[in-house]
Amino acid sequence: MRTGSAAGGIRAEDTLAIDVSLARPGFALQAQLTVPARGITVVFGASGAGKTTLLRCIAGLERASGRVAVAGRVWQDSARGLFVPTWQRDLGYVFQEASLFDHLNVQRNLEYGIQRVNKPGAAQSLQEAIELLGIGHLSRRMPGELSGGERQRVAIARALATEPALLLLDEPLASLDAPRRREIFPWLERLRDGLRIPMLYVTHASDEVARLASHLVLMEQGRVQSSAALEQVLADPDGAQRIGQELGAVLEAVVIERDAHFHQARVGSHGASFWISDPGLAPGQPVRLRVLARDVRVSLQHQEGTLPAQLEAIEPHPDPALLWLKLRCGPWLLWACESRRTIGSPSQTLWCQIRRATAVAGH
Repeated sequence: MRTGSAAGGIRAEDTLAIDVSLARPGFALQAQLTVPARGITVVFGASGAGKTTLLRCIAGLERASGRVAVAGRVWQDSARGLFVPTWQRDLGYVFQEASLFDHLNVQRNLEYGIQRVNKPGAAQSLQEAIELLGIGHLSRRMPGELSGGERQRVAIARALATEPALLLLDEPLASLDAPRRREIFPWLERLRDGLRIPMLYVTHASDEVARLASHLVLMEQGRVQSSAALEQVLADPDGAQRIGQELGAVLEAVVIERDAHFHQARVGSHGASFWISDPGLAPGQPVRLRVLARDVRVSLQHQEGTLPAQLEAIEPHPDPALLWLKLRCGPWLLWACESRRTIGSPSQTLWCQIRRATAVAGH
C-alpha cells in the first residue's frame, strides 16, 4: 500500500514530484515541480528550454541528480543513493517520430509492447487502447502504409499497453503537417478524458496548450518559470503572453441545445448560458471553450443577451486608455477589455455579453 503526503495536504499518490538537476557544457537543468497525477500536464517552452531533457531525466535516460516520485513511487532519490533504471520505471514514452518496427505489421508492433512486461492485464489494456485510439482497422497494415497521425496513434497504443504509471509524450505532433495534427487532436483529447494515467506532454506549439492541457508548466533556460492549472495561466496577462496567447479564459460547459437553421448551439453551466457556432456536439455533451478578452463586452445596465457579472479585479492594460477587467460570471471567470470611462470599482455588479467563443475541444 502506498502512503505519504505532499506539501499542502495533497497526498503523494495524487502528484508527480520532480526535483532534478543536470549540468552540461553551456546548459544547466534545474527543475522543481509538483503536478497532478491525472490529465495532461503540458511542458511548454521555446527550443532549448530543457523540456526534452526534463522528460529524459524523469525516464532515467539521463543520470540527473535529485528526486523523482510518481504517484507515491520513488524512482530516484540521490540523497538515498536510489536510482531505478529506465527499464524498471513503470512508464511509456512516445517520441516525435513513431518508433515502429517497419518489418512488423501494426498488430505485431502492438503485441511487442506487451511481450516485454509481465502484467496480467496487459492484453486487455492493449485492446482498450486500440478502441480508445480507433486503430482496430489498421491491424494488418505495415508501418509504411500509415499516415503520420496513424503511426503516432499506434505508437501511443503500444506505450499504453504496458499499463504505465506515467505516459511521457515528447512533441508527438512536431513531425506532422497541419491536416495530420488536426486528425490526431481528438484522439489525444480522448486519452486525457478517458484515462486515469497521468501524461507529461512536451510542446512549443501554443495551440496544443489551449486544446490539450489540464495543467501547464512553463520552462525557460532549463528552469521551471511557473506551474499552474491551464485556466490560471490563460487568465493571467503575463502568463497568456508568455505562451503566445491572447488574454482570455477557458470555460467548461455543456451543450444545451442546437439550432440547425442558424448553425449555432447554446452552451452553459449552472444556469448561465450563451450561443456559439455549432461545434457539432449533441445536447448533453461537455465542451471546452476559449473566450478571449476582446470578445467580451461589458455594460452597466442589463441588455438583451447579457449575463450578470461581478467585477473582481482591475488590471492595467498596455494602452493607458484601457483596462483589463476580471469578471465572475456565473460559474466562470472571464476577462474583458474596456475603456477607463466605462468602469467603476471592484465588487461592482456589471453585465457582460460573450460575443464569441471557440470550442477548442469536446470532452
